[in-house]
Amino acid sequence: MHFLNNGHLVASVGRLIRARGGNVPTLEELPAAYRSTISGLRPVGLGVRGEGINITYEDGEWAEYCRSQGIFQHILEGSSTSNSTTRRAWVANVDAALQLIQDIHPGLRYMVDLLVTDLVVLDSGADGGGSASQMPGVVIMSPRKERETTDPATGEQVSQTPWEILDYAMCLVHESLHLALFILDMVYGTFTKTSAELEDERHRALSAVKIGQMRPLDKAFHAAIVAVPLMFMERVCGKRDLVDLYTQSLGDACESLENRREFFTPYGAMLLDELARFGKTVDFRLVEQSITDEEMARYAPSLG
Repeated sequence: MHFLNNGHLVASVGRLIRARGGNVPTLEELPAAYRSTISGLRPVGLGVRGEGINITYEDGEWAEYCRSQGIFQHILEGSSTSNSTTRRAWVANVDAALQLIQDIHPGLRYMVDLLVTDLVVLDSGADGGGSASQMPGVVIMSPRKERETTDPATGEQVSQTPWEILDYAMCLVHESLHLALFILDMVYGTFTKTSAELEDERHRALSAVKIGQMRPLDKAFHAAIVAVPLMFMERVCGKRDLVDLYTQSLGDACESLENRREFFTPYGAMLLDELARFGKTVDFRLVEQSITDEEMARYAPSLG
């Protein structure tokens, strides 16, 4: 699966840098060159600053930008004010999550370290994460905390448990893979139609995550792809909640996506075939092999 392959990611980031007028970087130069390149793709004044992951909160400039542009409204609108104690706990949990990702597979940690430059952490009541193609390098994270809430289906009060370190880790990998897919699409092209055109009912496919829902083709494709490493991560940690939840829906989503093959480019169809192979077998050996496979790392786009 090229979308998980470290070598393919490195080559693709290098191609993006070159396409944006930069010099082809060495492996050591790649992180700094990537940060310089995406700074030119981001809103004025919101370029990458320094190394590592810059963590900000609900009162930071990225949160303010998202509010002003109507991005991730479902996450940001209900965000509460965080104090220094909460922020220190978030930072500690993110650090622990990065170490857990390293322990699960260093290749997944490499993807996060390379692609994520800014992390916005806040408490919105809508737990989850977000990333957007117009904000390369940026991840939004709203960790669930322990709270009482109302079950919309029954109207009953239920207790929600706070995120564990694995939840933080999966959110980082989940959103990093979205960022990777945005880069792959910029470099090679995934679909024959624009994202706006794919909103049309004719171009929709089943979601692996929002089970039973038809979603725009690009969103359904992304959702199916990012489910793969999350299932893998849980399995390595001795859990199987997502494996049980997504095994059937992922297979159904792959079949639905394959029925829309005419809207994929040759490169997109290659990714689709690789995804479908996993979706139909749920063979986790494919995940480990894909991350480090040298043949995948040598992929070169056709010039024809």
